Formats: sequence, structure tokens, C-alpha cells
Amino acid sequence: MAAGCREDPSLERHFKGHRDAVTSVDFSLNKKQLASGSMDSCLMIWSMRPQMRAYRFVGHKDAVMCVQFSPSGHLVASGSRDKTVRLWVPSVKGESTVFKAHTATVRSVNFSSDGQSLVTASDDKTIKVWTVHRQKFLFSLSQHINWVRCARFSPDGRLIVSASDDKTVKLWDKTSRECIHSFCEHGGFVNHVDFHPSGTCIAAAGTDNTVKVWDVRMNRLLQHYQVHSAVVNSLSFHPSGNYLVTASNDSTLKILDLLEGRLLYTLHGHQGPATCVAFSRAGDLFASGGSDEQVMVWKTNFDAADYDDVLKTQKCGTSVDRTPHALQSEMDCGVNLKKTKTQDAGRNHAQQEEEASLANTLEHIMGQLDVLTQVKLSTVSAMCVRQQELALLPCHRSAMCEQ
Repeated sequence: MAAGCREDPSLERHFKGHRDAVTSVDFSLNKKQLASGSMDSCLMIWSMRPQMRAYRFVGHKDAVMCVQFSPSGHLVASGSRDKTVRLWVPSVKGESTVFKAHTATVRSVNFSSDGQSLVTASDDKTIKVWTVHRQKFLFSLSQHINWVRCARFSPDGRLIVSASDDKTVKLWDKTSRECIHSFCEHGGFVNHVDFHPSGTCIAAAGTDNTVKVWDVRMNRLLQHYQVHSAVVNSLSFHPSGNYLVTASNDSTLKILDLLEGRLLYTLHGHQGPATCVAFSRAGDLFASGGSDEQVMVWKTNFDAADYDDVLKTQKCGTSVDRTPHALQSEMDCGVNLKKTKTQDAGRNHAQQEEEASLANTLEHIMGQLDVLTQVKLSTVSAMCVRQQELALLPCHRSAMCEQ
């Protein structure tokens, strides 16, 4: 890479232990643990500390379709094809509480940002909201007419977005429990949907190989990415809101720059479909899982760059895809142009004021622009830096787990 270019994303860790396709990944708040679910019916808790053993949690009687850490990191929720949801304590004992949440496969689990509520989505065509404490059922949303693949709370907890095989993405008001809008413009159905950190936009990963970003205030399409050559299975927003990572059946992960409306990186690591992807809470790492049974942890590297630095890095990419893509870009989701890493305590006040002024100026300029680009795509073939095959602790069952 040319001198002065920022590092590309790199593969940091490579976990083996699952015996079937990985379906879901999520980091704990402090990044000390990574949870993964698999078609092998197990939940794995991987330690991010070198040479530490992983925990294999057994309790579900069928494939684990989804996993997520609570905001505090003290619990992990999992949903399964056995129609149940489990709440696990991610420690050596592997204790869990189980409840029958749906009458069909549970495809999605998601904690509210305050950690008090849990929303689940199922092949029984419903979305249900529960209290985390005692798993009390609160209400059900049932206007979808086919399987519901995914449901997510907005950052402020007032909205819920859901994606279904009925080819709609629905936006719900949590208080009134009413559907306030349906997005119906996908050629296929949506596998995964999530809110932008600002809460003003949603992104949807489609079986039509596209990623779409919608404004939920104006209910209009902001961006339409046609960068994958196969079904898009999963996506995750960077905490800054400036980037989006996607995972596809074409075996690649892609990093999208939402401010400029362009593809930054194409990452090759998985052999076969990349099924899931998630940024860490700080954004300095992201994890992916695949049908190759592998869990990979990537170092973001570009996340601390100022926006201009990212553009400079883009100009000196190592290789370019030959197929350009037309891209609608009209992003106004309240994106943050500041550095995403926590500032050092030693920075003086003048430096912080200068950075804030620069960021505000850039944000103002970007807010005036409707970006319409037709760009060539930078491709980075990420190499495995090292593989680590962790020894596994024996399976742990709590007294509450069925045999």
C-alpha cells in the first residue's frame, strides 16, 4: 500500500468450534466476549483474550437462529428453531432461563437500549415484546402475512422495525402498537433490518442482492446499493453511523461509506456464504460468521480516521472491481463526521474545539450535497493473519435446561 494510506481492515482472530453453519454473532459491551449461534443447536461464548477457553452452551433442541448480548453484557439472548428463547448468563456455569416464545422458529431476538425489553420475531408471522425480568409477555404485532425474519428496537425504544417474507418492512409505534408505515419496494424479501444509530434511518438486506437505506421520518429511499452478486444475509451499522458492513451468500463482507455513498472494501475470508456480521459497540472490531462453521474477528482500522483520511485511503486502494454500480445517495441521517474513538484525556480544550468546528463545517457541507455517484469498487482481499483453534470446555447444562 502506498505511503500515507490508512490500514485496511484485517482479520485478527479465527475461531473454530461450531459443527454447522454459524447463524449469528454479537460482541459484549466490553469486547471481552463474543457470542455466536449455529445450526448445530449450540451457543458459543468466545473469549477475546488470547489463549482463553471458549464456552459451549447446550440447551436448545434445534438450530440456534439468533443471539444477542444485553446492553450491560450480563445476559445473552438466543432464539431457536425449537420455538423457544433462552436467556443465558455468559459464564462458566452456562445457566439459562427458557420460555416458549412462539409457535414456530424464532428468527430474531433484540434487547431495547435500556435492557428492560426484548423483541422477538418468528415464522409464526408475529413479533412479540417481553420484559427481560421474569420474561413477561407484553404484546404481539401481527400484521405480517408471512415469516418474520427480523425485528429491532429503535435506539430510543419508541419504534420497532420488522422484515418479513411477505416482502414488506414495517415500522411500528411501540406505544400505540400500530403499524405506521410499510416499505414495499424490495424485489425479494428482506433477511435483516436495523436502525441507524441516529434512529432516523433503517437499512435492509435483501434477497434481491441489494442493500437499501430508508429515511423513517419522510418514508423515502435514501440509498440503494447493488454491490453483492448474491443474497445479502446480514448488516451492521458502525456506531458512528458513517459506515455499514454487509454479509452475503457471495462469500464476501462489504464495507459501505454512507456519507459518500460508495463501497470502501470487499473482504474475502469465508469459504461459502457469509451469514452474519456485527460491529463491536465501540466500532473498532467487527465479527462475521459463515456456512463454513467459522467465526472471524476483524480489526476495523479505518474507524478512527477523519472522513478526508478515509477518502485518501480509498484513492490508493490495492485493487479495483471492474463492475461499476449506479448509486442513489441522498443520505441525511444525522451522521457523525467526528472521530469515533474516544478522545485521549490528555487532549487540550483548544484541540477539541478545533475538531468540533471542523466536524460541524464538514457536516454542514455534506448536508447541502445530494451525492450521485457511479464509482468503481475497491476490493481488498483480506488475508488471515493468524488462526486460533480454541480448546473447548465441556458442555454445561443448567438445571433448567432440558436434556
